Amino acid sequence: MILRPRRLLLFLCALLWAVSAGAQDNYEIQVYAADTVDPGATMVEFHTNFTFQGRKVFEDGVAPTNHAMHETLEITHGWNKWFETGFYVFTAAEPREGWQYVGSHIRPRVRVPENWHWPVGVSVSTEFGYVRPLYSADTWTWEIRPIVDKKLGKLYLAFNPAFEKSFRGPAQNIGWEFAPGAKFSYDITKKVAAGIEYYSSLGPVGNFDPLAEQEQQVIPNIDVDFGPKWEFNLGAGWGATRSTDHFLLKMIVGYRFDKLPWSRNKKETGKPGSASN
Repeated sequence: MILRPRRLLLFLCALLWAVSAGAQDNYEIQVYAADTVDPGATMVEFHTNFTFQGRKVFEDGVAPTNHAMHETLEITHGWNKWFETGFYVFTAAEPREGWQYVGSHIRPRVRVPENWHWPVGVSVSTEFGYVRPLYSADTWTWEIRPIVDKKLGKLYLAFNPAFEKSFRGPAQNIGWEFAPGAKFSYDITKKVAAGIEYYSSLGPVGNFDPLAEQEQQVIPNIDVDFGPKWEFNLGAGWGATRSTDHFLLKMIVGYRFDKLPWSRNKKETGKPGSASN
């Protein structure tokens, strides 16, 4: 494959910008696919997660997660065939505090264009933002998430070896932490795929935490195809270590707008020099 120098330079510049710009626990539980949102389109997603069995006491000033509902709004816009930007608004509702604003993140992402004809899908997502101290001891964080995926007939595989860094909080001096995620699914019908997602936070790179202090979570789930513009994922997950919430339910509902409802068509606005009423 021959890469045109100008195209390669543009891609590398966007990648470096993105890397110089972590999904929060139980707020946005998702293994990313390598695809980006189509140019000019906007994807609106709601991530709804309820913890049936979680932490029941305050730790480092952070609110308990037991019986907490986390609702996240994610809005992602595609700028071209290889670049998108996502924005998150995290909220939480739990018995003691009621419904609260938690924080916001921004997530630029670039992908390897399809016309490069790589054997696997590849993209790099970064996520940077703030979360209130009541919900995370580490308030300012940055995540770099390489994404690799592959569709083999009815089988789908995805791997997200994420790296996370705290800039303010107890973990700010321990360097980058490794938080890999993975997904396996199989198309049981033309509309329904069943699979398993894996999430973890293993600790600092080169000096992983003891197993009991790591976060390890397995979530059996289904994806349902309601049409080309829809996204639907439903799963129930179990934590395998004492540092992980023991049981939760997660749901993602998304819809893609090829043009935002309030956008005006160029024909409606008139061309320069044309008559207008």
